[in-house]
Amino acid sequence: MWQSDKFRGSRGSVDWTYPPTVGRSDRYGRTRLIWEIVLVLLISVGQSAIYSVVSFVRAATRAPISQQQTQLNPSRSAEPLWDAVYQSLDIFFSLTLVALAVFLLWEPANNALRRIGLDFRRFGSDVVRGLLLVVLIGAPGIGVYAVGRAIGQSITVVPAPLDSSWWVIALLILAALRAGLTEEVIFLGYLFDRLRRLGWSWMSIILATALLRGSYHLYQGWPSALGNVVMGLVFGWCYKRWGRVMPLVVAHTVIDIVAFVGYPLAAAWWPGIFAPPATT
Repeated sequence: MWQSDKFRGSRGSVDWTYPPTVGRSDRYGRTRLIWEIVLVLLISVGQSAIYSVVSFVRAATRAPISQQQTQLNPSRSAEPLWDAVYQSLDIFFSLTLVALAVFLLWEPANNALRRIGLDFRRFGSDVVRGLLLVVLIGAPGIGVYAVGRAIGQSITVVPAPLDSSWWVIALLILAALRAGLTEEVIFLGYLFDRLRRLGWSWMSIILATALLRGSYHLYQGWPSALGNVVMGLVFGWCYKRWGRVMPLVVAHTVIDIVAFVGYPLAAAWWPGIFAPPATT
């Protein structure tokens, strides 16, 4: 039979069912599931985490971290139209990884989108919860980056310019949605399901996914990575309590929209903290 966890939400007791744990005697099932997790991670967030760690090690062995920079949503072509085409294709193919994770979660008579809470049944409350998380996580996140820059331990993050073409802001919003869906669906919706099947405890899953999320952002410097670990712990707890990934997607998307679109304004207003270092 299927197991269930009951927890208390804002609307009372919620029954969150999940597939049964794969027994230790089912060696084939466990081995197949482990390989599935490894392969999904190696083509998605795990691959990005490895590149991020390598990027940080490379940065740490070169010039001082405070003098280095990395770019968010870098241009793919010097020609604006083709840059938009390449950016759109990049977003599309990234979202296919999200679709793959949902496809693997899908089972007969068991809608995966409903099970992980990636639907619009409670969209109003999901948005409210997401915006509350933006206040709880977003503002401190900016502070962590500012402190990291002040102590010389955060790599300068260079945003995409807002004035290159009229469609840039639309693409940046789509890129923010891509990041929210990719990280929250795979870190929370997919990995929580799969690791529970392997018999992991909730605390182990929350901690492991939070650490993976932190390594995923290590290319920005260890303060940002630490901040994302904390974000992962909060988001993991919220997902365990609410059983819905949608409010976390909303929160993540809004935070990234502020970062992608608002960062150039912050760099103009407070160049000492947010602007990239001058090149000689």
